[in-house]
Amino acid sequence: MAKHFYNILMYSHDTYGLGHIRRTMSIAGHLRDDETNVLILTGSPIAGRFTLPEHVDFVRIPGMIKKTNDEYHSLSISIDPEHALNIRKAIILATAQTFQPDLFIVDKEPLGLKKEVLPTLQWLKEHCPATRTVLGLRDIMDDRATVRRDWTNRRVYQHLEELYSEIWVYGRRDVYDAVKEYAMPVSVQKKTFFTGYLPRQVVPAKKAAKCRKSFSIRSDEKMIVVTTGGGGDGFEMMDSYLTMLEEGRLEKVRSILITGPFMPIELRRRLAKRAKILGIKVRPFFPRMEALFAAADLVVSMGGYNTVCEILSQKTVSLLIPRDHPRQEQLIRAKALKDLGMVDYIPWQELDSSRMREKVSFMLENLEQFQRPMEDFVLDGISSIKERLEQSRNGNKGYNS
Repeated sequence: MAKHFYNILMYSHDTYGLGHIRRTMSIAGHLRDDETNVLILTGSPIAGRFTLPEHVDFVRIPGMIKKTNDEYHSLSISIDPEHALNIRKAIILATAQTFQPDLFIVDKEPLGLKKEVLPTLQWLKEHCPATRTVLGLRDIMDDRATVRRDWTNRRVYQHLEELYSEIWVYGRRDVYDAVKEYAMPVSVQKKTFFTGYLPRQVVPAKKAAKCRKSFSIRSDEKMIVVTTGGGGDGFEMMDSYLTMLEEGRLEKVRSILITGPFMPIELRRRLAKRAKILGIKVRPFFPRMEALFAAADLVVSMGGYNTVCEILSQKTVSLLIPRDHPRQEQLIRAKALKDLGMVDYIPWQELDSSRMREKVSFMLENLEQFQRPMEDFVLDGISSIKERLEQSRNGNKGYNS
């Protein structure tokens, strides 16, 4: 007799960057087991770079990249954007119809890119009513006015009520209350569940020491990791960091720059040329960021959701340089975490080499001040999701909002 598997289908639109696919891959790796399959629908061009555990696989849909807030074009193939979206929509629906998931998790975009997931949600409701449908939201989407306006214009509130079984917010309500900020109707509030932040694997001290050694960091030196996530909009941050060092190096400090695979190659080369003179190693991509963060004394980043979760998991002190366009998400998160005493930040509009030196120097001299609040900050998102999933599989439909 064939073994019955619990099938989880996950959708990650991945128009650009690493955030969505990294979050989705992390959740998938924790949810899969000997009785659970996880299949990921993704448009990420680098999905194949990730090591997939047993019982996890992905279906690659044609990549799309955002030109403006409402305009996209094909990432790799020369095809009309509408045709590319129709292909994506057809693949998503066909995969759901064939895979017939017990659970369908949609990441971030309630209706998918340009509403491409809407037909699948409607089909599941009609033909697979037992399938649980979940919208997974990062802790902060954008400022309240923007989200409320966008969700009203696109009738998202109505679709959340009619097409989703649950909404999972990958954050803590006491840090940012998405229910209140985004004016969720009572009917939606009742099925909204705050999971807590999503942890990453905590790197043992021996592995962190090995990572430091691989970058030739001496015991009397501090290690700073500068990362831009995907890298598509992080050049200015790295430019300011290198300018700071060109104006005067930091004593007994070694730096590693991870530009991100989506930083334009010409900009990457410009940074690498300057970094070489300073004796700094530059890489476009590093597959074991958790180890790199654990090895570091200080991380300088833009403060995207996944990077913050990785930093907090390793309890590493961090200076955030949050962008404030086209979304306020990173800035709001940086302010909230600074209020808790765990990070410091420089507003994007105030970023320059002198402010960078001021903040970096202060934080290196006062690491314990930022480490203490992190010790008590629990990242329990995965255990909460597993508990929520187990309750759903057992027929308990109660919510924790």
